[in-house]
Amino acid sequence: MQDSRKAIISWSLYDWANSAFATTVMAGFFPVFFSSYWSNTSTVQESTFYLGVANSLEAIIVAILAPILGSIADKGSYKKRFLIFFAFMGCVMTGALFFVQAGMWQQAVLFYIIATVGFSGSLIFYDALLPMVASSKKVDFVSSLGYGLGYIGGGLLFLINVLMYLKPTAFGFADEVAAVRASFVSVAIWWAVFSIPIMLFIKEPKEFKNLKASKAVSAGLHQFAVTFKAVKNLKVVGLFLLAYWFYIDGVDTIIRMAVDYGTAIGFPASSLIVALLITQFVAFPSAIAYNWFGHKIGVKNALLVAIGAYSFIAILGFFMAQTWHFYALACMIGLFQGGIQALSRSYFTRLIPEEYSAEFFGFFNMLGKFAAIIGPLLMGGVTLLTGSNRIGILSIVILFVIGGLLLKKVDSEEGARNVVEFRNSMAARELEKLNR
Repeated sequence: MQDSRKAIISWSLYDWANSAFATTVMAGFFPVFFSSYWSNTSTVQESTFYLGVANSLEAIIVAILAPILGSIADKGSYKKRFLIFFAFMGCVMTGALFFVQAGMWQQAVLFYIIATVGFSGSLIFYDALLPMVASSKKVDFVSSLGYGLGYIGGGLLFLINVLMYLKPTAFGFADEVAAVRASFVSVAIWWAVFSIPIMLFIKEPKEFKNLKASKAVSAGLHQFAVTFKAVKNLKVVGLFLLAYWFYIDGVDTIIRMAVDYGTAIGFPASSLIVALLITQFVAFPSAIAYNWFGHKIGVKNALLVAIGAYSFIAILGFFMAQTWHFYALACMIGLFQGGIQALSRSYFTRLIPEEYSAEFFGFFNMLGKFAAIIGPLLMGGVTLLTGSNRIGILSIVILFVIGGLLLKKVDSEEGARNVVEFRNSMAARELEKLNR
């Protein structure tokens, strides 16, 4: 199945499917709708704090589940089944946001957390299928293609949703509120329909004789304990994960909190939505182009360039005062967002053994989610304490700086040697069991 055109397209289309949630819900309408319709708080700073708490709670849940479920998935060949389960949960709870009435911010937060757990949980197993879809020669391209299709697919539905919001009567809605509520349903349908190819055309290899569910759970939990200890010895993997923990935190925080920040400093909702659309359509070609850039200067160097760019973006965000500033920053984010995400994912595949991909991507997503706990809380907490949203956005620069310094120390050649040592160690363990 590796490098098959059908498999690559089917796998990449899941990014097209779930990115509608990331754009319309997570980055777009949920923050706007939360502060203007569901929230009954007295200040924008308080609303920002509650939104940050919601994102952090979701991150805690996924961070706890990710490596354990990854271990179970590897042992029983359940990657695709887990992906389908989490995607279904995300689709259902996204559609359920339609029924949340004005002022019911607690219910909105609950549905949003569960939907985001579905979104994030499905990505663990989606990422884990990447080494089975693409060889090491094509993994950077396929990873970038997934993100590229995600940006264009999510952007297309978001464009439709924005038109629904701006001209509700033309689409048969009574007002903007009805249009936004309907957009949540459209995301659920879009996500479900474009998930069908990965369900039908990706054949997951049967590892470990495809253990039954009960035995897979037992074996997976044991394997999690073993690999948790091993990660401490796989120094390159551990160092990369620590670096990733910090820098992806800043990226995720900007994705999740940018619209809320723009609202708080006085930009109209329509301008913020346009800025998000700019990001999506700039990010589509940029994600593909960044793959080329990574091959020219080295994947790690390309990641360092993107981290530096994000630091600059956060600093510029502090000084942002006019609408065109927000549009300019949207273009800058689009240039680097897909690249830093795609190359981080493909670079990690070079540092881990393919046969334990779900498990290691469980750790990968776990640390990404633990980082997402820090970022929104940091920004929300600093905003609440200082009374300034501008200082809040500036506070995340430190995360990019720490992440970049740690990434500079990562050596992929040493990582390849660590993988060989890890495989030999696991083979020795299996042999020892047989000899007992």
